[in-house]
Amino acid sequence: MPVFSLDPEQTARCAQLRTLAAEQLRPIADKGEPGHVNRPLVAALGELGLLGRLFGAGALELCLLRESLAHGCTEAETALALQGLGSYPIVQAGTAAQQERWLPEVIIGRAVAAFALSEPDAGSDAAALALRAEPDRGGWRLSGEKRWISNAPEADFYTVFARTTEGAGARGVTAFLVPADRPGLTGTPLEMLSPHPIGALTFADVPVTRDDVLGDVDGGFRVAMNTLNLFRPSVGAFAVGMAQAALDAAIDHTARRTAFGGPLKDLQSVAHQVAEMATRTEAARLLVYAAATAYDERAADVPKRSAMAKLLATETAQYVVDAAVQLHGARGLQRGHLLEHLYREVRAPRIYEGATEVQRTIIAKELYA
Repeated sequence: MPVFSLDPEQTARCAQLRTLAAEQLRPIADKGEPGHVNRPLVAALGELGLLGRLFGAGALELCLLRESLAHGCTEAETALALQGLGSYPIVQAGTAAQQERWLPEVIIGRAVAAFALSEPDAGSDAAALALRAEPDRGGWRLSGEKRWISNAPEADFYTVFARTTEGAGARGVTAFLVPADRPGLTGTPLEMLSPHPIGALTFADVPVTRDDVLGDVDGGFRVAMNTLNLFRPSVGAFAVGMAQAALDAAIDHTARRTAFGGPLKDLQSVAHQVAEMATRTEAARLLVYAAATAYDERAADVPKRSAMAKLLATETAQYVVDAAVQLHGARGLQRGHLLEHLYREVRAPRIYEGATEVQRTIIAKELYA
């Protein structure tokens, strides 16, 4: 793979997105209620054509989109990413009828999507999921619970992964497209550290038919993994965007803030800290871009590269945001400060879409294959 660098057109597009996020999307995000879907924000993403770009772009373009939005408005980035995560199974495995019914609504920002994989006892070990799909008159009845589902319980439809064959592990899982108004489907919001809309879903004999299947019966785990392999590098891009925002804030603050007779940047300990933050951020960015390029080129080592990108980028973002808070002192912890916001936002990506430990397991498995 060649050494990676953005071309001038990509660089300019990223700059435009950062400005758009800060000036147009940030005010809409600020009016939203933490922990709930911000439908005006989703609609704005549709009106600006950003949701449509989710499905026409490759992995690298998705990463550039997420990184740029995250720099200026993490809520807008998350709203866009969740639309993609919940809808991509329809793009890759949906029938023509499923695609025609839901994708246009997603693209214009009118329908909210959700990816329902995790359960109370099946988070990192996704193949252990227990939501049952019991055969019923040519279809199935879904019974069980999903938990820590982004956009739940306010989404308009859910990509749901349920067990159709007992004792088969990953080979016995089927993906279903389940509209939110199906009888027996209820949910409750969960209060989390980050302001994302996250909730639990309860399935009490929810009816589904073969028309609701995404892909093949018992082939749902492949649908889930194909989706995650695309979105894992872009989770890293989200993290890089937050790291860059924190780094920019730290550079600005240490250049202006005076202490001990001069600006903080003149203290070697501070200058070296900022240099370390910048170096780690750039290293994470390049690994994310390389993983996305490998995906677009259909390289054989995509799972390993995707896992490496998510691992390094999310861990780096945690380090950079924490260091930026330290350089700002108490003001960085004040409610409403950019870094206070990023400090709450940055923790979750190290867990969702495969925790750091899961990424290391994937990498090791690929190395020893």
